[in-house]
Amino acid sequence: QVQLVESGGGLAQAGGSLSLSCVVSGHTFSSSSMGWFRQVPGKEREFVGGISADGISTYYGEPVKGRFTISRDNAKNTVYLHMNTLKPEDTAVYYCSILRFYGTKSTFNYWGQGTQVTVSS
Repeated sequence: QVQLVESGGGLAQAGGSLSLSCVVSGHTFSSSSMGWFRQVPGKEREFVGGISADGISTYYGEPVKGRFTISRDNAKNTVYLHMNTLKPEDTAVYYCSILRFYGTKSTFNYWGQGTQVTVSS
């Protein structure tokens, strides 16, 4: 049974930073590309970025490029999202997911409960 547990969300001021974590179980984590997504109520889930299975390569959506960084620790089955220079429009529930392959936004449709990030102006 695949489980993803996100944590680390909270309240931040514009221009500030937050780091999120996602622990994955029930899946061969070290063989899988991972992605971060976010969703605002009433809107479709938005791709934030992805990381290769070995952690060497990353790619990001345009709204976060240059501000967010994804990393992973395969020994801990954990993927991270480091968010800098936060903007109010970054406010959303953030989710991690297992990508079908590196470079895609397509997932295997496993989702955790998400973690809320709220950025105040």
